[in-house]
Amino acid sequence: DKEVRAIFLRLFAQLFQGYRSCLQLIRIHAEPVIHFHKAAFLGQRGLIENDFLTKVLNGMAFAGFVSERGPPFRACDLFDELVAFEVERIKAEEGNPPKMIKHVRELAEQLFRNENPNPHIAFQKVPRPTEGSHLRVHILPFPRINEGRVQELLQEGLARSQGAPPATRGDKKCVVPAGPPVGMF
Repeated sequence: DKEVRAIFLRLFAQLFQGYRSCLQLIRIHAEPVIHFHKAAFLGQRGLIENDFLTKVLNGMAFAGFVSERGPPFRACDLFDELVAFEVERIKAEEGNPPKMIKHVRELAEQLFRNENPNPHIAFQKVPRPTEGSHLRVHILPFPRINEGRVQELLQEGLARSQGAPPATRGDKKCVVPAGPPVGMF
């Protein structure tokens, strides 16, 4: 699963390399609007006649991509690093499948680590119920819940959470690296 995702991540990083140099921040309204200059992007890459890329850039998914990834100050991720810093590596690996596969596996490992930051925590596998287990009649009814005890536990949890620091993992925002200009490609 992660290797397939890594292949697509690499493909889109290759496809959109230099896109940040074609972003324009328009501050006419109270809320700034990010505009992608499609003609400049296609022209500088020599892909004006490329029907596929033109359709991709005109699609709603790409408009969402620009609005989500366009701001110059936001949390960066693996895609941003690929677009900004791995341009030369991706170019060098084009004619060398073993190196390309090695890079895909490295990306897949990074994706796995991003989704599983604590690999030491073991996940317990729940066994499948046996055939006919739903027909058993000896299942005990669910016990009655003591409302007073539930309220006590809720109050204890609230008291503990008010004194503790927030448990959310905040993404650190930074200036998104622009990478090389489109004209390089």
